[in-house]
Amino acid sequence: MSEGTMPKQDGMQIDIRRLWNAVIGRWWIVALSAVVCAVLFFVGTFYLITPKYRSSAMFYVNNNLSLGDTALSISSTDITASKSLVDSYIVILKTRASLNEVIDYSGVDRTYSELRSMISAASVNSTEIFEVVVTSTDPQEAEALANAIAYILPKRIAGIVEGTSAKVVEHAIIAATPSSPSYPKNTALGFLLGLAAAVAFLVIRELFDVTIRSESDVEQCCDVPILAAVPDMTASFKGGRYGRYYYYGSSNNNKKKAPTAANQAPVLIGRNISFAASEAYKLLRTKLQFSFTNEVSCPVIGISSALAGEGKSLSAVNLAFSLAQLNKRVLLIDCDMRRPSLAAKLQISKVPGLSNYLTGQDRLSDVIQPCGNDVKEGFDVIASGRNPPNPIELLSSPTMETLLSELRSSYDYILLDLPPVGEVSDAMVAAKLTDGILLVARQNYGNTMALTNAVHQFRFVETRILGVVLNAMSESIGRYGYGYRYGKKYYKYRHYYGYGARNSSSENKEAN
Repeated sequence: MSEGTMPKQDGMQIDIRRLWNAVIGRWWIVALSAVVCAVLFFVGTFYLITPKYRSSAMFYVNNNLSLGDTALSISSTDITASKSLVDSYIVILKTRASLNEVIDYSGVDRTYSELRSMISAASVNSTEIFEVVVTSTDPQEAEALANAIAYILPKRIAGIVEGTSAKVVEHAIIAATPSSPSYPKNTALGFLLGLAAAVAFLVIRELFDVTIRSESDVEQCCDVPILAAVPDMTASFKGGRYGRYYYYGSSNNNKKKAPTAANQAPVLIGRNISFAASEAYKLLRTKLQFSFTNEVSCPVIGISSALAGEGKSLSAVNLAFSLAQLNKRVLLIDCDMRRPSLAAKLQISKVPGLSNYLTGQDRLSDVIQPCGNDVKEGFDVIASGRNPPNPIELLSSPTMETLLSELRSSYDYILLDLPPVGEVSDAMVAAKLTDGILLVARQNYGNTMALTNAVHQFRFVETRILGVVLNAMSESIGRYGYGYRYGKKYYKYRHYYGYGARNSSSENKEAN
């Protein structure tokens, strides 16, 4: 795909594994919903549904003619005719005349319509026996009506259909237990409905959730490569352990000690960041080196994000630290003149800075500051300067372009900390002066729609997008970085691989 081609997002891509993880990861919601619904159905059945009782009487359809003491033999035709008569007898039973006789005989206070709705009749297993069932909220009423039918119906049939009869096989008795509702059945139904509702809710929520939660979310929303995944260096510490990542030091000591309120917070910038974060930034710098092989002597790299708060400035600082450890001369420029943050992070002076130089108030030598925090030589910073009323005009001025051209001869890498492209257009203006853009996306904070829009914005101004850096990853990093298990295994090598070594053999080897 060419650089100018827009990212593909033809439709919603369903990741079955992600949906499964969304449900399994919130199993307690599913279980709670199922249990609550089961309890509600049980309580509702107990208090809201009136129990009903059933009493039934059975009849045998006789189609055999008797002449005195001589009986005609029963043939298969007679049996078939008896079965066919069952439907006729049921129709006779439900006539107004029959049911009114039943009401009079039983003495119950019911109308014809009410009694008709209480009666059901059907043949038993397709035989010449049929059953009449009466359902009522009163078990004695059900028994009285069923036995009244057993007394009235044979006489009604004998008087209407000649040559046939219906004999009572079984009279009705008073039901000892209600036939409905079924507490186990309704409770199980509530459990299943609660289970299904919770799963459906989680699946629908996940399908329409645009939050970036994993590498696959970025891969599906745009065709930009993921260069690295940086762990969450502020993750909470549980059980005396370092969450998912091991912190190998702080600015005061290098002992494996979990930061607490009385102790020191995790280091976020510099050589003493966590091992996993250190390796992630080393992976990022290695991929950037391959991105500019034999292309430009001093790449100008812009670092931006779709939204504010995704960690672009933090990523820019640590990337600059990592590049400086290769004995490269690195310049970091704070181009976010609306909401600057580099001066506070690096404990340097905000003024004079970029805005002061671009407006002609200070010379270039006055605005370049060496980075503090006991860092190697070769890492310089240009702060934002005073907040100007027209930052976009300053970034798009010929002076800015000339400044970068002059600085290329003095440095190996120039990093521009740009504003979020999704909020202001300053980043798009400055992106034209870069050799490539890094987009920072924060897990569980950024979203795919904003990231896709950011990619569109930069490609609209024909800017090369180098890739995406996933920030504050709280889960196992996978194929783009190093996670808890890796860090734990290689903890003893931290002085050789981590930021804790000033001139480790591995870094010197990589520099050469």
